[in-house]
Amino acid sequence: MKAVVIHAARDLRVEERPSEAVGPGQLRVAIERGGICGSDLHYYSHGGFGSVRLREPMILGHEVSGRVVECGPGVTGLTAGDLVAVSPSRPCGGCAQCHAGRPNHCENMRFYGSAMPFPHIQGAFRQELVANAAQCALATGLSPGEAAMAEPLAVTLHAARRAGELLGKRVLVTGCGPIGLLSIIAARHAGAAEIVATDLTDFTLGVARQVGADVTINTGQDAETLAGYAAGKGSFDVLFECTGVAAAIAPALAAMRPRGVAVQLGLGGDMSLPMMLVTAKELDLRGSFRFHEEFAQGVAAMRAGRIDVKPLLTHAVGLDEAEQGFRLASDRNSAIKVQIRFDA
Repeated sequence: MKAVVIHAARDLRVEERPSEAVGPGQLRVAIERGGICGSDLHYYSHGGFGSVRLREPMILGHEVSGRVVECGPGVTGLTAGDLVAVSPSRPCGGCAQCHAGRPNHCENMRFYGSAMPFPHIQGAFRQELVANAAQCALATGLSPGEAAMAEPLAVTLHAARRAGELLGKRVLVTGCGPIGLLSIIAARHAGAAEIVATDLTDFTLGVARQVGADVTINTGQDAETLAGYAAGKGSFDVLFECTGVAAAIAPALAAMRPRGVAVQLGLGGDMSLPMMLVTAKELDLRGSFRFHEEFAQGVAAMRAGRIDVKPLLTHAVGLDEAEQGFRLASDRNSAIKVQIRFDA
């Protein structure tokens, strides 16, 4: 089978890899769509991020969907031909964090396409994937492209849960890449009364309005509009910070109301924070990392029509055009979510 393999920065290859045997409780899935994520782009552009560096060739990818082609012994509820969204998270179930009900913080997590451990955890950008049935959510009624959005959607549903009560709240979202746009969708799904979104490109802000933002601000052209929300004691109850860029955080926190909740999703490395502002406003600063039960919940919400991710699906490329897809995914002036077609 063919797989998308990163060897070093800007050294992306489509290579042959052996198929794996299907064991008890497992499925063989013919992958149909794979979404290119920000972490995939970091491996492609820089060979890693922060202290995480490639030390061996690694199959990329963790946002995938496909058709079941074979069921191992003991699998129930899924049959050959079913479309499934495949969660990339495989917590061990036996460590202290798993036992404490925090499987997203599993001490022995195996997450597709991760160079954090060595040997690296090989990813899911391959024509066939053997996965545990427990990782797979039935996606009947969705397109393969929609089903492959389950993973980033789950990230933002978890962030919305970390934010607490959102019903009737005023929400600010900084950064309108895929995670920022999905945060808008998640906040609206949870009952936010008003959502303001910021970014540096009119293209992404146009999509933000399409998926539910009430107000959009191009802070590269009009920083004063966001500054206006800081008047008095501020305007927003909840912040979803999706840029990971320090320059975006200070004006966003200034626009928060006292005792507001700031949820950090963007992973841009260590950043300086205006801690006196956090202290004086009694702000709650909360991290949000990965997900667990939100994966299946997100698939269910899409299947029920409560969440629509189709506006984010801007491009799809064939497997042999994978590198072109990576270059396209890096262009926030023309692309939101670029997916690779493995069934083309």
